[in-house]
Amino acid sequence: MGKDYPGDAGKKIGANLRQFRLSKGLSIEVLAKQVGVSKLTLIKIEQGEANPTLSVIWKIASGLEIPITSLLAIESDVAVARTTDGLKLKSSDEVFIAEPLFRSHGFELYRGYLDPHGEYVSEAHQPGVMEFVTVMSGQLNVEVDGDSFHLEAYDSIRFKGDRLHKYANPSSDLTILHFVISYNHL
Repeated sequence: MGKDYPGDAGKKIGANLRQFRLSKGLSIEVLAKQVGVSKLTLIKIEQGEANPTLSVIWKIASGLEIPITSLLAIESDVAVARTTDGLKLKSSDEVFIAEPLFRSHGFELYRGYLDPHGEYVSEAHQPGVMEFVTVMSGQLNVEVDGDSFHLEAYDSIRFKGDRLHKYANPSSDLTILHFVISYNHL
């Protein structure tokens, strides 16, 4: 289903979710309504028993008004993000994978992979979020508010992430992306 968590990262995500929920004084029921995720799913995530999809993680982070990496607890004074070791957040159909790399003072870095001829529709993030995407390999079509943009290797795009947006790989090759999500405008 959702992710491949190394070690006990799933339990850490659950503990972080519970900590954020309680610090905001929210019951499971209230949080479920606020983020649009079922109460049962939230309970399983908090208990470290669920493998939520990328969409579910985004809904929770947006509903709590926190960066997604706050839930993922990716922090250290010095860190190396190896492609073989990181978290792999998958879309529900598993055609898109996002690997959180780093988080620092209002922004998050991700590596992304979009399967050949795959599409990923991202729900709007919380207001003020900006996305910066660079195609490292392959091709990418990005649609924001009905406008389409075609990117080739090393092309980049910036847009307001609080709008519905879609990524599509028009080619028969894997597309590799580098994302920066900025919360500095919040």
